[in-house]
Amino acid sequence: MASTPKETSSKRAAVQASVLLATESLLEEGSSFADLGIERIATRAGISRTAFYFYFKDKKDLLKQLTEEISAQLYEQADIWFSGAGDPVEEMRTALQRIGEIYRAHGPLLRAIVEASTYEPEVAEFWRTLLGRFVDAAADRMDRAQAEGAPPIATRPAAFALAWMTERTFYEQLVQDEPFVLEELVEGLTEIWVRAVHGARPDA
Repeated sequence: MASTPKETSSKRAAVQASVLLATESLLEEGSSFADLGIERIATRAGISRTAFYFYFKDKKDLLKQLTEEISAQLYEQADIWFSGAGDPVEEMRTALQRIGEIYRAHGPLLRAIVEASTYEPEVAEFWRTLLGRFVDAAADRMDRAQAEGAPPIATRPAAFALAWMTERTFYEQLVQDEPFVLEELVEGLTEIWVRAVHGARPDA
């Protein structure tokens, strides 16, 4: 009996999820993305090399799907502040704390994304585009803050600088084996964001 479209879609999602999980587990074990072969990924995921190419065009396509997944998680937490209507300091602190926890939980994957972006122009452009979503949302939140009385600031350049500062800070926290306690790092970032956007200290 032929498979229904629903069954086919469900199987595809399950296989893709197993491949993504296999890739992340191999990265966690110390493999670099550049040295990680498709055969090894497929074996860990329990599928054939041929099956891998049925679901992914190549390793870049795989990495892009992994990146989309982690970016969605990060954006969900950042949106606590982007869309917030409560205390902006607490919203910022909560968002940054949860983003930091995602970086800590998925460190090998995030390192692989940044690693690949240094030698794969397609991956680099893809990562910049995803970060652009954070820049756009931050600029919108800044515009709203100014409409509510925050000091004037060039929202788009400031949003670009702050978003990339945060990305670089959490990444360096990973590659340098957490030189700062996460909570202390979050407090430092919160102060920078709140001073820049709202013109006040977090404890003011």
